[in-house]
Amino acid sequence: MSSDPAPDLAHMRKDYRRAELHREDLAADPFAQFATWLNDACQGGVHEPNAMSLATAWADGRPLARTVLLKHFDASGFVFYTNFESRKSRQLSENPYASLLFPWLILERQVIITGRVEKVSAMETAKYFLTRPHESQLAAWASPQSSAVDTRKFLLMQWEAMKTKFTKGEIPVPPFWGGWRVIPDSIEFWQGGGSRLHDRFLYTRAEDGTWNIERLAP
Repeated sequence: MSSDPAPDLAHMRKDYRRAELHREDLAADPFAQFATWLNDACQGGVHEPNAMSLATAWADGRPLARTVLLKHFDASGFVFYTNFESRKSRQLSENPYASLLFPWLILERQVIITGRVEKVSAMETAKYFLTRPHESQLAAWASPQSSAVDTRKFLLMQWEAMKTKFTKGEIPVPPFWGGWRVIPDSIEFWQGGGSRLHDRFLYTRAEDGTWNIERLAP
């Protein structure tokens, strides 16, 4: 057992001074603003800039969060892929709402997205699946995601079995695998500020499809 003292969390802090965010800096469309910030993250040294925390909940409201990868976005929403029998998919089937968080900490930024979800089309899923590495395609077939397994050896045996099964031609999309699209009703852009006076701007979708923008107190 380690004898090292626990870190002093109460005094662990950073004063954010990298940048400020003003209303006039923002695009009228939140997807355009997200594209700009995502490009900044890609060029600014953020590790895995498309990694996002996905929060979902069961029908009774019990939440769960995990990290997934954004694989596509446009004006219709933000897309990730997973096993439809996984815990996250079962939660989304029970309670079709989700929240996404992009923690671009090195830029002292974060983006929070909330909205309802829908499954992407089979055509869109197939198009993406073909871009995945061969090993990742095999893993989609091999892993009973979120199910209890006795050992890692079981997973390796499943992977080898799929490798033997799909020795020729393209690997088809598993019928239990595909994409979810988060269709946002709100998107918040957060820029860390000095003395904890952070800049926060919230886009909310109006009934006519336009977006309202308001500044939130930190």
